[in-house]
Amino acid sequence: MAKRILVLNGPNLNMLGLREPEIYGAETLDDIRQRMESRAGELGVSLDFRQSNSEGELVGWIQQAAGHVGGGAGAADAIIINAGAYTHTSVAVHDALRAAGLPVYEVHLSNIYRREPFRHHSYISAVAEGVLCGFGPNGYLFALEAAAGSGD
Repeated sequence: MAKRILVLNGPNLNMLGLREPEIYGAETLDDIRQRMESRAGELGVSLDFRQSNSEGELVGWIQQAAGHVGGGAGAADAIIINAGAYTHTSVAVHDALRAAGLPVYEVHLSNIYRREPFRHHSYISAVAEGVLCGFGPNGYLFALEAAAGSGD
């Protein structure tokens, strides 16, 4: 069975390509999704790519990925997450990821450590296998490579 990877994107990432392109680049979230789907096919893994501006929806998706809600086995073998601003504020996302017990890969388009001080703290990093920041859209592909090989 192919490894299943859930890719979660938090608030404002639906605005990529429009929002501060000097920081986040010109690619849209759909461009990133297409690149990831292409690479996932090459790696032989399945991809479930989602975006929400709602913290509660992200938490629900994480719980579903682990099989904690809806009954049955989990829907994912690993999670790649760019939680956007929730990275720096959401204990709820942190707790859901910790409870999921799945490998987590944290992605940020920009280098959060070269930005405002409030962006230097991540609630996600403590539960992540790895953190990729500052690589632009390629960070998603690097995380996909890592997630595809996790557990091997």
